[in-house]
Amino acid sequence: MPERSTFEQELAKNGKLIYYNVGDSMLPLIRQGRDLLEIVPKPAGRLHRYDVPLYRRSSGQYVLHRILKVRPQDYVLCGDNRWTREYGVTDGQIIGVLHSVIRDGKPFSVECPKYRLYVHLWCDCFPVRAFLLRLRRKFKRMRKPQHEK
Repeated sequence: MPERSTFEQELAKNGKLIYYNVGDSMLPLIRQGRDLLEIVPKPAGRLHRYDVPLYRRSSGQYVLHRILKVRPQDYVLCGDNRWTREYGVTDGQIIGVLHSVIRDGKPFSVECPKYRLYVHLWCDCFPVRAFLLRLRRKFKRMRKPQHEK
């Protein structure tokens, strides 16, 4: 069986990485198993608010979340479908940055106006979004049938 390459190796070899997303943390923008993601190597220098880096946690897990705040030594990130922020992600952990999403065979760049509008509406309303996501989670838990003991 051939050895699988890492995301880092694929980026170094091909200059980009295209893969299907796993997980729901970036809904509604990115749909698991349906949307292809094009990741490019991270640019020189610091990333910016609203960029979507692919980074590797100390556990080895790859994560793709949006930058909410750029701090002097690190970043604060959060998935579009999450309300808890992740602190302390450093430039050294970042492998690449989302360049485009390929949906139904059609790519759309993070530079397109519709994407930029989505980002501002979704991120600038973070407190409201976080409240709604928490509320939705609470209702889902309430609707789950209670198992008999």
